[in-house]
Amino acid sequence: MSYQWVEDDIALDNVIDEILQAPRYAIDTEFHREKTYYPKLALVQLKWGVKTALVDPLAVDPRGLSRLFESDVLAIFHAAQQDLEVLRHASLVAPKNIFDCQIAAGFLGYSTPSLATLVQTFKKISLSKGDRLTDWLRRPLTEAQCVYAADDVAHLFDLHDQLSAQLNELGRTIWVEDACQDLVNRPSGPGDSSLAWLKLKEARSLKGASRGVAQAVGQWREERAMRSDHPPRRVMSDMALLGIAQRVPKNVEELATTRGVDDRHLSTEFCREIMTAIRDGSKRVVELPGHESDDVEKWARPALTLMTAWIGELARQHRIDATLLATRSDISAFLRKSSDARLAVGWRAIVVGEDLNKILAGTVGLSVDRDGHLKLIEADKS
Repeated sequence: MSYQWVEDDIALDNVIDEILQAPRYAIDTEFHREKTYYPKLALVQLKWGVKTALVDPLAVDPRGLSRLFESDVLAIFHAAQQDLEVLRHASLVAPKNIFDCQIAAGFLGYSTPSLATLVQTFKKISLSKGDRLTDWLRRPLTEAQCVYAADDVAHLFDLHDQLSAQLNELGRTIWVEDACQDLVNRPSGPGDSSLAWLKLKEARSLKGASRGVAQAVGQWREERAMRSDHPPRRVMSDMALLGIAQRVPKNVEELATTRGVDDRHLSTEFCREIMTAIRDGSKRVVELPGHESDDVEKWARPALTLMTAWIGELARQHRIDATLLATRSDISAFLRKSSDARLAVGWRAIVVGEDLNKILAGTVGLSVDRDGHLKLIEADKS
């Protein structure tokens, strides 16, 4: 496979100049995040026309890609969510006009298919599995590694063409465009550090001061991890965090004998920060966030159950991944009559929202036919 290795800013600018004259480009990334808090971009694969480039972000400034990403040229991805996060961190922006082949396939009856599955289905070609343990940050990359990376964008144009044709035939092009725009608009990157403690498996079993300490020390761990660009569990293990929360050490001696705490945590800087977090957390009154069932009023919960069941049936009828049709939060927003409820506008209002309004109004009910499928029936008015 022919490709261009891009390792200087002038060559990157030349590639971007060419792509900006094209109607679309295919893109993929390789990255690692096992040893860092933030994903580390290791390679960017680009294809336009019949050309392919492998951009080395260790040699060029990845912010140079922003000129391409801010343009209206269509970027063809497969499973773009993580790529968008990685690109936003490395180049500060990500493509704003995208087509995600995995999302598109979901609207044609496939459930989050892999790239290999789609290429096999549409092109009858088996992709090489390659070395899943490749260190993409190592230089130089081997020829086999470069060919494997280039292969990730080699078939995206053909998939785009075939998926688009089927979507157009079914009148679902706008559905995919909306879903891809939702993905572009979705926040990425670090969340609220004060909620980091909820990642602990035992979080909901903590009570009183232990809960406040877990929140405070968990927040400290998360923010320390961000500053040092290390995974949170490398800053402090879950065992140590939970042990501190359960014990609530009152002094350094008690901290030192807490399970999971190591010598590093007893260094002057760490120890001072941890004890400050413990003292602060022990004074907090922390309420657990509600369960999913708490996000709608009690009277609406039976309706939510019925609506969820009917959406599953609609997804089956239309051969659409149910999560693309509507998520649980979409149904909850619809029931709350939120101004941004997706089921009340656009194509979802037609495909889903009209039926949900009838269910909510009590004018229709659900029944099961002989094949085990749900159907809407007129409610008994007597």
